[in-house]
Amino acid sequence: MLIGDVAQQTGISTRMLRHYDRVGILRPTGRTASGYREHEEADLVTLLHIEGLRSLGLSLAQISAVISDDSYPPDQVMSDLIDRARDQIARSSELIRRLEAVQASQPSTWSDVSRTVELLRGLDGATPSQRQQAVIRARTSTDGELQVLIEALLQEANNDVAGALQWQVAQGGDAALPRLIDALASPAEMTRRRALDTLEKIGTPAAVNAIARSTTHTDPRIRGRAALFRARRGDTEVIDDLVAMISRGQDDVDASDALRELVTQTGAASSAVAAIARELAEGAVPARRRLAAALGEIPGDAATRLLLALRDDDDRGTALTARALSENRDPA
Repeated sequence: MLIGDVAQQTGISTRMLRHYDRVGILRPTGRTASGYREHEEADLVTLLHIEGLRSLGLSLAQISAVISDDSYPPDQVMSDLIDRARDQIARSSELIRRLEAVQASQPSTWSDVSRTVELLRGLDGATPSQRQQAVIRARTSTDGELQVLIEALLQEANNDVAGALQWQVAQGGDAALPRLIDALASPAEMTRRRALDTLEKIGTPAAVNAIARSTTHTDPRIRGRAALFRARRGDTEVIDDLVAMISRGQDDVDASDALRELVTQTGAASSAVAAIARELAEGAVPARRRLAAALGEIPGDAATRLLLALRDDDDRGTALTARALSENRDPA
């Protein structure tokens, strides 16, 4: 059969058949006396096999490997296809969320819709540079565009693009809060962190309150930020949280500063020293050194006594830190 006959019988274009020939997936079995490509019945069977594999989503390279080697393992190919399908579903779900945000904003003119659709396309760009340019051109004057930018921010993996998105979303002020607060409960760590950082950047009383209410959050970073905000308000209930942050090395400099200011403001030195003593009893070497340094910032006799005791600590670094800090304090 000539290529035209094959195309007529299978419904596959002659252009695609020639492409299969060029890439080596399906070469004609022979040629006529005049030099025309000629396919046999076996070629039709192979062609149907190829089209079946294409319908599953296999690339031409994968199809070539499959039809040239009967022992080619299908498990990895199927795993790749499943991952690709899941990625497509995720992208489609993201697009639906963005479109719903546009619809919920009740755009009043076609120009509003057109601008938002253009933004959606830009945010779906293949490269970070394309997405960043779309963010720079965006406006937050309409709720629809603001919600689109928020959804893009919560899903963006590139830090540079996320930074640009965060700045744009922050311009929306409290209008951005409902979705960002909701995102704090996301199962995805990156989504939670993007929401937290943006709430902090917005910085309005309502945004700060949203963070401060999260001291029992399961995410230690969110819980820690909440403790820092509450400490600035003079809330002594977060002393244990601040000391735990210092012990873990999580924002420990900020936590140490917040603890010092809180103790100075409220006179809760004894509570801070007691919390540090509890952590010292369990802390490993790096934690003990950080706790000793934080202890040196706490005023009062109780802190001085604990520093003097730490001068004989088994860890040399902790002992040296305690000695240096205790030398400039009044004896207890």
